[in-house]
Amino acid sequence: MNVNLLSLLTRIGPVFAAGASLLAAGSASAQPASVIFTCVNAKGQHLRSDRPIAECTDREQRILSREGTVLRIVPPTLTADERAAKEARDRQVAAEKVAQKEAERADKLLMQRYPNEAAHDKARSAALDRARDLLAESQARLTQLAAERKPLLTEAEFYPNKPLPPKLKQELDAVEAATEAQRILVVNQQAEIVRISALYDAELARLRRLWSGAVPGTLGPPASLQTAAAPVKSTAEK
Repeated sequence: MNVNLLSLLTRIGPVFAAGASLLAAGSASAQPASVIFTCVNAKGQHLRSDRPIAECTDREQRILSREGTVLRIVPPTLTADERAAKEARDRQVAAEKVAQKEAERADKLLMQRYPNEAAHDKARSAALDRARDLLAESQARLTQLAAERKPLLTEAEFYPNKPLPPKLKQELDAVEAATEAQRILVVNQQAEIVRISALYDAELARLRRLWSGAVPGTLGPPASLQTAAAPVKSTAEK
């Protein structure tokens, strides 16, 4: 190869290399995107892009394949207030689903525990008997305290307009405190009998609907069984 030809090739080699690089870049940019975003903006214009379209963040965008198949629909981007409202709605829906499941479970347990009205009546009687026994204990204790208080009051009459001896005063105070405690217990136990009766009334009404074919979990929140069934400790000895 002569010297002139070699010199010419040396000068034009870099030019060919740069041209090849440009052709390769052009070919790569000409390749179609793997997905296409499309939307109709606020002006009614149909837009297309190979990435999410900023003008359509307030509306849905469709993601298409190169063949035009809809791959996914991107919902509008929510504002902070809209997002908070959506999250609140989602939490409410989730809570309602949990409540429905709990109601269904409770209804099934209720029907297992009380397969018929006779079984429910027996449980009601047992619960009321326990509460009435405790009420009777408190009433008997009040009678006993009244008997203990009577001689103390008689003795106190010997000290008109005078301070009572410490021992007598201490005994009277103790009887008065115990009497007040038992009076409070009587009121609470009477209220408990009313509460138990109301609870079993509500359960029976629900059970009758379930026995008649109502689907468990469709009747709203059930009354609690545990409160009525829980044992109550005697406080008559206080």
